[in-house]
Amino acid sequence: MSLTYRLARPEDAAACIVLRGLTRENAVTAAQLADAGITSETWSAGIESGLYPGVVAVDGGKLAGYCFGHRDRGEIVVLALLPAFEGRGVGKTVLSMTAELLRQRGFARLFLGCAADPAVRSYGFYRHLGWRSTGTFNGAGDEVLEFLF
Repeated sequence: MSLTYRLARPEDAAACIVLRGLTRENAVTAAQLADAGITSETWSAGIESGLYPGVVAVDGGKLAGYCFGHRDRGEIVVLALLPAFEGRGVGKTVLSMTAELLRQRGFARLFLGCAADPAVRSYGFYRHLGWRSTGTFNGAGDEVLEFLF
């Protein structure tokens, strides 16, 4: 594994959309993303404008995973990995790097929506890294977790 990490670029958007549909849990297809208004064009524009700061993990020129935040809200909006890269610290690294980008923008608190079911892998993943429940749920029914710096 020749994994490298770097800031996301607008040209990464199309590969991010493809990867999102290949995740083990909570996969979302390109068509489902498009129905939500997320296309390679809108994602690319969000990266270009700085609205969605993010970090990608690349293995031999191929996208292995990524994490993006929201510049104005301090929200982690997505973290996705190819199944072959799970359990190797890739998710933790892209999350940590993206959180740092948001901290540098002045956020002392970050938040995200996460499955409330302990059987779902993300439930334990975020909590293990210090994210805590706010006791609230977002409009999608996900539990809102927060991270304080």
